[in-house]
Amino acid sequence: MSTTKPLTGDDSIKTWLDSPVGGPILRDLLAQSGQDAGVLKPVSRLALKRLIKLSKGQFSQDAVDALVARAAAGDVPEGAPAAAETADHGPEAGAEASAPPVERPEWVERISDGRFSGKTIIVTGAGSGIGRATASRIAREGGRVIAVDVSQERLDEFAADHAAADVVTLVADITDEAKVAEIVAAAGDRIDGLANIAGIMDDMTPLGEVTDAVWERVMRVNVDGTMKLSRAVIPTMLAQGIGSIVNTASEAALRGSAAGVAYTASKHAVVGITKSTAFMYGPSGIRVNAVAPGATITNIEAKFASPLGAERVRLAMTVLPDAAEAEALAASITFLLSDDGVNINGVVLASDGGWSVA
Repeated sequence: MSTTKPLTGDDSIKTWLDSPVGGPILRDLLAQSGQDAGVLKPVSRLALKRLIKLSKGQFSQDAVDALVARAAAGDVPEGAPAAAETADHGPEAGAEASAPPVERPEWVERISDGRFSGKTIIVTGAGSGIGRATASRIAREGGRVIAVDVSQERLDEFAADHAAADVVTLVADITDEAKVAEIVAAAGDRIDGLANIAGIMDDMTPLGEVTDAVWERVMRVNVDGTMKLSRAVIPTMLAQGIGSIVNTASEAALRGSAAGVAYTASKHAVVGITKSTAFMYGPSGIRVNAVAPGATITNIEAKFASPLGAERVRLAMTVLPDAAEAEALAASITFLLSDDGVNINGVVLASDGGWSVA
């Protein structure tokens, strides 16, 4: 009788793919939708059941239950390749077999009760992804959150999920001066922190192919929006003698191979805004830092409008670490926002799983 532990929805995707039973079943399911196991590499360390939330309805609890039942029954599709045959990095012919790597446990968010008590923090892009995770953590750690997003529906969902917290939602385009004024007014007399997280991706086009429309849209949101809202909160922070601003840069702010020219230039500009503002206002008690995320599971989709861009960027992605969940980025952002980051000013914190050292 086999003593192999039955596969469950709590097992990691990697465990499923490496299983001689679960691997073929999961690959067969992916093949039916025209995909292969490569699409799961960025989330391979996550439990299979986490795909329910991440897939935004495309992968249901019923689908997880069906996979678990098939694995328990040994229902391997006829002709399906075994896991070892499709492994990304199997041993070379003639090489000695080595022990399988130890599977790392999942990171677990740990809330610091009261870390933001008495503080008002503005968070843009709060309806989804990193912005939502950051706003959620601040709210759960006792802060008053001014949650800003362009989607009323997403903000309503966020507010409903945090009904017991002090949350003010505001639909606003951060590039609109009037809306920026509304955001500051909603915060009131005190603004302890600003997390500039709202942003958009480009279409991976290189300089010779980028359109004016893509360039201007990306710069307007990523650079102008960050500048306008930061500029608007400075007077309040100066009057208080204290404040913390955290901007969202990117791996594209540290290298040239992570995106197209528009996004890359915009994130380099965000770093410039960060460092200049930190230098100018540091003696006045305002700390300004940036977080540079690597691959992160968010709702921002990368589109390839250029064959050259696709070829070059995908080549660089071969050394990409596993994608992080938005909550992991929120941990970095809230650290810099909070008093825990008291002695940190003008830094660009690479929160990228080590991608920047590759």
